[in-house]
Amino acid sequence: MSTDKDFRPDEDRTIDPVVAPTPGAAADAEAQVLDEEFRPSEADGDMFGGTPAKKAKHFWPSAKRLFSLLAPERTAIVVVLAMVVIAVVLNVIAPRVLGSAMDVIFSGVISSNLPDGANQQQVIEGLRAEGQDQFADMLSGMELTPGAGIDFTLLGRLILLVLGMYLVSSVFMWLQGYLLNKVVMRVVYNLRRDVEAKLNRLPLNYFDTRQRGDLLSRVTNDVDNVQQALQQAFAQLIMSALSLIGITVMMFVVSWQLALIALVALPLSALGAGLIGVRSQKLFAEQWKNTGQLNGHIEESFSGHDLVRVFGREKESLEQFDQKNEDLYKASFGAQFVSGMIMPVMQFISYLSYVGIAVVGGLRVASGSMTLGEATAFIQYSREFNQPLSQMAGMANMLQSGVASAERVFELLDAEEQDPDTAIASLPARTTGHVEFEQVSFSYTPDRPLIEDLSFAAKPGETVAIVGPTGAGKTTLVNLVMRFYELNSGRITLDGVDITRISRAELRSRVGMVLQDAWLFGGSIYENIRYGHLDATHEQVMHAAKATFVDRFVRALPDGYDTVIDEEGNNVSAGEKQLITIARAFLASPSLLILDEATSSVDTRTELLVQHAMAALRTDRTSFVIAHRLSTIRDADIILVMEDGRIVEQGSHSDLLEAQGAYYRLYMSQFAAAADPV
Repeated sequence: MSTDKDFRPDEDRTIDPVVAPTPGAAADAEAQVLDEEFRPSEADGDMFGGTPAKKAKHFWPSAKRLFSLLAPERTAIVVVLAMVVIAVVLNVIAPRVLGSAMDVIFSGVISSNLPDGANQQQVIEGLRAEGQDQFADMLSGMELTPGAGIDFTLLGRLILLVLGMYLVSSVFMWLQGYLLNKVVMRVVYNLRRDVEAKLNRLPLNYFDTRQRGDLLSRVTNDVDNVQQALQQAFAQLIMSALSLIGITVMMFVVSWQLALIALVALPLSALGAGLIGVRSQKLFAEQWKNTGQLNGHIEESFSGHDLVRVFGREKESLEQFDQKNEDLYKASFGAQFVSGMIMPVMQFISYLSYVGIAVVGGLRVASGSMTLGEATAFIQYSREFNQPLSQMAGMANMLQSGVASAERVFELLDAEEQDPDTAIASLPARTTGHVEFEQVSFSYTPDRPLIEDLSFAAKPGETVAIVGPTGAGKTTLVNLVMRFYELNSGRITLDGVDITRISRAELRSRVGMVLQDAWLFGGSIYENIRYGHLDATHEQVMHAAKATFVDRFVRALPDGYDTVIDEEGNNVSAGEKQLITIARAFLASPSLLILDEATSSVDTRTELLVQHAMAALRTDRTSFVIAHRLSTIRDADIILVMEDGRIVEQGSHSDLLEAQGAYYRLYMSQFAAAADPV
């Protein structure tokens, strides 16, 4: 099949296209119905701007399902957790060992100044006799060898032990990060694969009832956000939680009195962060609202830049921009100012705790209740205590955002799929293109019937033109032939075979489409033509190009068929793009051809070329032509005039004009200025 919006480079794939082959959102009644029934609410606005969701509707079920994706990697996850535990344990114990090294230095310095030959108890008693009780209390908490000095051998071993612990911890952290990255990448790889496969199993009405921006955000931004949450938040949360537990335990081991002072800062910090956070959250919501409005204005201004200039509205547009920019400035300044208070407040509380620990710790060292090394170790623990707390707060937000994104991806994965193929019949190698509609009825919503009891036949090789006002059901008619939608009742047959008994892939492989929007893919002109039949030879591609007049303009291009189509397709004209899509359909050699207003976007001179190319394409093929310009379908074998989902007239151009019915009225509305419309 040759379609303009179904880019499936792997020719062996049989999955369905994800993009509706309709020329425009307002082309028919289905677009109107869907626009009214499924227009997103203002509350959904953030979803359509390409920004991942911030909060999950059902956090715990979604989080559980998200982490269940890691189940196939449980062995690697256990290894990662073991490495994290080892790294955290070593990091937590290292300050205590370093404190012991501090005690060796301090004890050595004190010992070197004491009389050689005396024992520690004698020195302490002598100091008390001289009235130096405070100094004696401090020495009573130390291990002294009068006159010995610093034990550099023990000091060296302790320093090497600390360095070794930090080194091993760093190696294990690097290894767990490497392994976790591989695990997460495999999980996200499988998730992307499942999402892609799901998209190709969804019915076309799923895409009609949702904003394309929302779908793109789910497939790209939300999956990326899930990856970031698993990659960073998962390991960091575990490491921070273990570090917090380990540090707390070690603080109580060193001094439970100082530990209580350190823990007092927790509720104070939480209270301050909570009060500020509630206020900043409201301001950030206002900031994002104003950001969206400003971005929308900018996009609108640039998209309609020519129109703004034509009507001389540059000043008004600039004034609107200035106002929205001012609103964004005020909201952003307030949000950033208030949220920026969190860290200073938490640091102030932390400093208060630090001062309390330093004072009480100094007094305990002076009284001999703890050594200088223990006090040093505790101070280091107290300084490290807030780090995992702040990390957990940041990672919790990231995890919440990741779970919200996962929830949106799961909603996509859980969406109802199209009815599975029950193919029990097959078409012959070459179909003649005999299409029959037998009492076909179809509606997008039960309360709004669109097509009712429709019957007609298109004989092999005939050109069937479908005309009618907007909303009559013209595009719906060809979508039913392609099985983009399933019938409510009746049946459609191709060469006598019910199309529901044929696989969608086989059916669509016999159909070629040329749409109003000439869709070209990134790549060369040659590759775009060859997309119609990936196994085509160079001679077949050239034949298709010449038969559809593509060769005439390609030869004049500097790079010829190797000319690369840019992202917007602006390096070829609208008519040239349409000719390329016709060549693509020609190369596919379909038995049934659908032309959906393929000449509406080209100029009159190019239209003649396009019509000649389509005439070559229609040769010996049954063709359905949706037309708004009635002048383009005068030579059709049969013209179907549709109104409100029904065929109200059918016949040749001349017969319908003579009948002076619906077709006559349409024709006269377009050619009333002509001297003789007949």
